[in-house]
Amino acid sequence: MTTPAPISMLDLAAVGENETVRDALQGTVTLAQRAEALGYARVWYAEHHNMRSIASSATAVLIAHVAAHTETIRLGAGGVMLPNHAPLVIAEQFGTLAELHPGRIDLGLGRAPGTDQNTLRALRRDLRAAETFPQDVLELQGFLGDETRVPHVHATPGRGTHVPLYILGSSLFGAQLAAALGLPYAFASHFAPAALHEAVATYREQFKPSEQLDAPYVIAGFNVVAADDEQTARAQLETRRRTFARGLFKRPGRRLTDEELDAILASPQARHVDEMLTYTAAGRPDHVRAELERFRAHADADEVMVVHQGDSVASRLRSLELLGDVTAATPAR
Repeated sequence: MTTPAPISMLDLAAVGENETVRDALQGTVTLAQRAEALGYARVWYAEHHNMRSIASSATAVLIAHVAAHTETIRLGAGGVMLPNHAPLVIAEQFGTLAELHPGRIDLGLGRAPGTDQNTLRALRRDLRAAETFPQDVLELQGFLGDETRVPHVHATPGRGTHVPLYILGSSLFGAQLAAALGLPYAFASHFAPAALHEAVATYREQFKPSEQLDAPYVIAGFNVVAADDEQTARAQLETRRRTFARGLFKRPGRRLTDEELDAILASPQARHVDEMLTYTAAGRPDHVRAELERFRAHADADEVMVVHQGDSVASRLRSLELLGDVTAATPAR
């Protein structure tokens, strides 16, 4: 009998149409507590900026808050967009988290800015910072390890914590980097599915063992909307589809009207939104669980990271509960 793969969760602290940012942030605690009780391997939070519907921008702060209200579940960034930050600052932040919550903190790292060009300038970052991503990962790894790569500069807290690093990606670049460094690889198939198979195959073929990891380890993202009936699940998914479209086709300085959104979703442009949601299961629990297992095999993933895409905190919590106990004998890495 095949041992089930670990299931984890990505929480964007999504702000529903009739919710406040405070509602969304309070909801992250409730969702993490329930995920902990149901046996989820970990919960990650993603860094995004200047997005009205996502409240997880201050990722380390949110992790600290949730960690203080949970007991055992692993928590981390999925991810920190490293070009937006100095590696030393991230080492100090996650070193602090690791000292406060030993054995529970992960650090996923992405190369994208997680925002648009205007916001990137507001973050005071060099537009070319992504070019040094591999070197920045190594520098950060040194700060969190025993030997710094920057002479006479140490992260306190951070040094010696060995917070595990994960490379996030949606292309061959991330796959090749994760393989070369011997780090776990998390593929963003929940919104950028196109290169999934090629990236995972490349990662597995090129993987070199490291001190952190002796064999390749793949996490793949998958969207879930579990509800009590098909109609409710489909309605919630359509709401999230509209939210995706707003973000994809937004115009600087103003929010798309419902009429403009309707026109976009009735046009060939809707194909881009639907492609983003390629790997999605919406419906009753039995259907969602079956699709989840099919996706794990399809993606050749060691762990599936679900994104509960309900249209409110309450609907995401219901989806989490309906999916049920996911405790697996195989430990997450």
